[in-house]
Amino acid sequence: MTTPAVPAVIPAQAGAPHPAPAPGPARRGRLYTLDGLRLVAALIVVAFHFVAFDNWSTPVWGKSTAVIFPTAHPIASYGWLGVQLFFLISGFVICMSCWGRSVKDFAISRVIRLYPAYWFAVLLTAGVMLWAHGMAQTGYTPSKILANLTMLQEPMGAGDIDPVYWTLWTELRFYLLFGIVAALGVTYRRVVVFCAVWLLMSVLAPHSGIDLIQLMAMPDAAPFFVAGVVMFLMHRFGTKPELWLLLGLSWLLAQNQLPNLMQTAEGSVKHQLSWGICLAVITVFYLLVLGVALGRLRFFNRKWLTTAGALTFPLYLLHEELGWEIIRRLHTDVAAWPLLGGILAVMLIASWLVHRFIERPSAKAMKKWLTGAGPAATRS
Repeated sequence: MTTPAVPAVIPAQAGAPHPAPAPGPARRGRLYTLDGLRLVAALIVVAFHFVAFDNWSTPVWGKSTAVIFPTAHPIASYGWLGVQLFFLISGFVICMSCWGRSVKDFAISRVIRLYPAYWFAVLLTAGVMLWAHGMAQTGYTPSKILANLTMLQEPMGAGDIDPVYWTLWTELRFYLLFGIVAALGVTYRRVVVFCAVWLLMSVLAPHSGIDLIQLMAMPDAAPFFVAGVVMFLMHRFGTKPELWLLLGLSWLLAQNQLPNLMQTAEGSVKHQLSWGICLAVITVFYLLVLGVALGRLRFFNRKWLTTAGALTFPLYLLHEELGWEIIRRLHTDVAAWPLLGGILAVMLIASWLVHRFIERPSAKAMKKWLTGAGPAATRS
């Protein structure tokens, strides 16, 4: 799940074998609005987990969330779509941050951006849950905890310490695919071809019968990542027919994936969802990121939104299992809405502390160790 924007205009790669289109209208400066959208996406997912998610066998609120939050529950039931907004932003930001960088620089930037907060979240979540419930009930064996520290627990078959980690494996596969473009040299033409080929493979992969191809093609996520990449190209080079065609195709493929995505979500909220509402939400997300790309949301481009971006990744990593544990212990003593507000405040404060005392110092130390460079890595 990818996570804060970098300067919007980055020098083109020297020695590109094919001339790229001249950049479009200058849209310089950091895209703070993306930081704000990132936090919005995280808050939407938080609402889904705390207000809509329904585990009837062991409800964390003691009863169904539909009973606890009769008005908010139907609305929050669409909060899982916040993940798709994350994927749109990730496509935009990864392409932006990779431009003009070597594959080594790209890989290092991803490692120092993701792992420090993630390691802390894994160890904190595992420690709290083991203290509260023990190894037998949680299934958090030392081997499972250590496997989770790699961020590769899903392909290893070890299982996630926290269910929200599933998106990280999706993000890692996207990084691996885009790393191939970085290794060849990021140019306009190569990125356009990459987007077109990936969209085609996402359609063909389910019919290939080859598990590895289906794993890497990611039919359910590819349209969103590609849309983000295409919108960055629009931001950098201006709107062009081939980019509009790719963006339109990605939207068409995204809407086709909605029934599969909805089926999983319906199992969590225990009621049917509206395809029309899901499509409307996805379309709004597309328009918001496109508005950022084309400079239509400059009014919201405020510097203080960097704080929102800094909170997003720790909030996403920490909120689910730890938040549910707080609800289990306090829901009989504290009214639902005050408890929900208190948990959110605690999680936001904890997220800032993780950013300030875990992410920032670790990024500096890891970059110095991996590259010999002193300054902290550009956050992207």
